[in-house]
Amino acid sequence: MPPRGAIPGPEPTRISRRTLIRAAAGAAAAGLVHTRADALERPVERGALQVGLEDAPQEVGRLPSELGSRAPGEELRRVIYRNRLSGGSLSPIHRLEGRITPADLHFERHHGGIPDIDPERYELLIHGMVERPTVFRLADLKRFPAESRIHFVECSGNGNGVYRRSGIPRELTAQMIDGLLSTSEWTGVALGTLLREVGVRPEATWFLAEGADSAHLARSVPIEKAWDDAMIVYAQNGEAIRPEQGYPARLLLPGWEGNSQVKWIRRIELTDRPVMTREETSKYTDPLKDGTARQFSFVMDAKSIITFPSYPYVLPERGWWEIRGLAWTGRGRITGVEVSADGGRTWQAAELQEPVQLRATTVFRHLWRWEGGEALLMSRATDETGYVQPTLAQLVEARGAGSTYHANHVRAWKVESDGQVFFGLGEVS
Repeated sequence: MPPRGAIPGPEPTRISRRTLIRAAAGAAAAGLVHTRADALERPVERGALQVGLEDAPQEVGRLPSELGSRAPGEELRRVIYRNRLSGGSLSPIHRLEGRITPADLHFERHHGGIPDIDPERYELLIHGMVERPTVFRLADLKRFPAESRIHFVECSGNGNGVYRRSGIPRELTAQMIDGLLSTSEWTGVALGTLLREVGVRPEATWFLAEGADSAHLARSVPIEKAWDDAMIVYAQNGEAIRPEQGYPARLLLPGWEGNSQVKWIRRIELTDRPVMTREETSKYTDPLKDGTARQFSFVMDAKSIITFPSYPYVLPERGWWEIRGLAWTGRGRITGVEVSADGGRTWQAAELQEPVQLRATTVFRHLWRWEGGEALLMSRATDETGYVQPTLAQLVEARGAGSTYHANHVRAWKVESDGQVFFGLGEVS
C-alpha cells in the first residue's frame, strides 16, 4: 500500500515470479542485484496458503441484472470540456488495462453538439461522379458483408496543450495530455463495397464526407483511402455505435486524424478535387515557420506515452517496477518502442504486447529498477516505415512554434526522490 499521504493511484503492477527471476538474473549478471531472485526461491509454508472456512462468504450475492456495472472503487470517468457550441471529453487512458477502450469511455469531440437521429429515418446519400446515385438506409448498410477491425481514433489536436516549453502544469495526468485517443473494434461495411455498388466514374479522385450534425462538418478525402481501408461503421465493441461516436453510422478512416472521420455521416459526394471546406482551410491546417502551411496532413504520425507510472501515482518503495504505456501510428504497425529512465541519454527496448496490429494501439512494457533517486522516464516509438517519434525540439524545428495539430513529440514523467511522479514539463530536449 502507498505510504500515508500518497496520492491514490492504480495498485502496483504484480510481476510474475518467472518474469522477476529472469529480470533479476539478468541484472545480477550485470552486477546490479544479488539476492532478489534467491529470496523468491525460498519455499512458502503450506499453512500460509490455506484460507479458513470462516473467511468464505456466508450470504448469497447479488443476482444477475439486465445491465452490468463496474465494481465499487473501479468507476472510471471521462474529463469533460465544453464551450457554447462545441465540446469533447478525454478518455482515462492512464486507468485502462490493455488497449481496447470501453465504448462509454471513448473520447468525444464534436463541433455542434450530439444530434439525435432516428435510425428508422437514417439515410446515407452517395452521389456526384457516380453512375448510380443511391440512398442507403441503415438496414441497407447491414445487408452488405460486414467487417470487424480494431483501430485507434485520435483527434489531431491531441497533446497540443504540451506543445510549448514553459508554463505547463506539472500536475497533468496522461488523460489530460493525450486523452483524445481511443481504440475500439469497429464493425461495418467497407466503403469500397458501397462505391462499387454506385459505380464510381474514372475522373473521380476525391470524395466529400458530410455529417448530419448542426455544424454540417465536412471533409475532403482522397479516393485512394476509400479503396484501401475506409469503412462506414455502425457498431463498436459489440454494440451499436454510441450517439457521441456517430450513431447510427460514421466514416472510419483508420490511422487518419479524427476530424476527417465524419460522424453521423449523411452524404458522400464523389468529386475530382478537394472541396476546401472550413475544416480543411481555416481549421486543421498548420502554419509553418517559413510562412507556408501544412494542409491535408491526414496521417497520425508514430507516437507513444507512458501511462504507468504517471501523475498522480506515488511509487511507495524502491525496487522493480513495470513501466507500461501505449504506442500507435497511422502509417501501419509499430515495430519498436524504446524506454529511457535518464531523460534520453540511454534507451532500452521495451516489450510489445502481441498482437501488434495495423493502425491500432500497441501496449508496451519494460521492467525498471528504481533506486530511489530522481528519474526522467520517456518513451519513443518507431513504425514500420522507419519513422521515429521526435523530441519536442525536433518537432518545433520542423513545424515551428505556431503548429496546433499532430503534436506527437516524446513525453516525459519526472520521478522525484520521494516517489512522486509529475509531468516532465519542458525537460524533454
